[in-house]
Amino acid sequence: MRLEFGLQIEPQFGFSYSDVLELSEKALQNGFTGVWFSDHFMLDADAIDRELLDPWLLMAALVRDNEKIRVGSLVFCNNYRIPALHAKMAATIDVISNGRLDFGIGAGWKRLEYDAYGYDFPKFSTRAEQLGEAIQIIRGIWTEEKFSFDGKHHKVKEVVSFPKPVQKPYPKIWVGSNKGSPKMIELAAKYGDGINVAWGFSPDNTRDIFQQLNDFAEKHGRKPENIARSVGLWTRVLKSEAEIEEMVKKGATTRGISEEAYRKRVASSLWGTPEHIAERLSQYAEQGVSKIILMFPYGEKREQIELFGEHVRPLL
Repeated sequence: MRLEFGLQIEPQFGFSYSDVLELSEKALQNGFTGVWFSDHFMLDADAIDRELLDPWLLMAALVRDNEKIRVGSLVFCNNYRIPALHAKMAATIDVISNGRLDFGIGAGWKRLEYDAYGYDFPKFSTRAEQLGEAIQIIRGIWTEEKFSFDGKHHKVKEVVSFPKPVQKPYPKIWVGSNKGSPKMIELAAKYGDGINVAWGFSPDNTRDIFQQLNDFAEKHGRKPENIARSVGLWTRVLKSEAEIEEMVKKGATTRGISEEAYRKRVASSLWGTPEHIAERLSQYAEQGVSKIILMFPYGEKREQIELFGEHVRPLL
């Protein structure tokens, strides 16, 4: 099984830089190759007690303090920065890290942040169109000496941007989707180098999504095998069936729902014993998935990273 594992960190939940550095080092020690960050400005309207560090600046610091870890975005919001700026910032990170950037980008969804920070929040179809244009601009800036683009939503004229990324021909552009909608799948098939679906997609879900991806790729004259596949998963490693039952009871009680309803709620997550998790991972690998990004429960990441490294990795 050839799978690379990444650790997802959500800065919006509250992480100091020392937390991020420690988790990154622990991840490397336990078989992970990279750390991925979400792109948010605030957790909610009342999150005045949360330390939320900017993911771009976190990555810049991290690749200097840790010489092995890869850094990635799952995913950057296209609307928060113009495409040319995304291209410049990403190239800079790739250069100072000597090619350790994984670039994920999405159409955006968290209206709370758009409104709070003064961004327009167009309808989804418009945001998807904007993303498609942005990917073309970013790729063009990374690969051409001077690049121009005149689109419906974005325009650039003879952009000069050096240095170019270290990775050749350029870092993969991962198109991220948290719903797996046909529009986003087609956008990834048409413009992306890879697709990431997160966070609650079972192997049955991804099988259908990847078939759609293959169909859309052929529609747009691309070879499906040239589009990489990645899955982000809510993950909790539990040592035994008894521990699972205890967690189900606790989770159902906390949320005020039945145990049956709670089981359904976590069914698409990577949640269970090491043996169950390893079997699920093998099913993703059989579908051509090359990267798995794991998001462990907040406050339990250190323990969960170690459990994954000690009990799951040996089974793969």
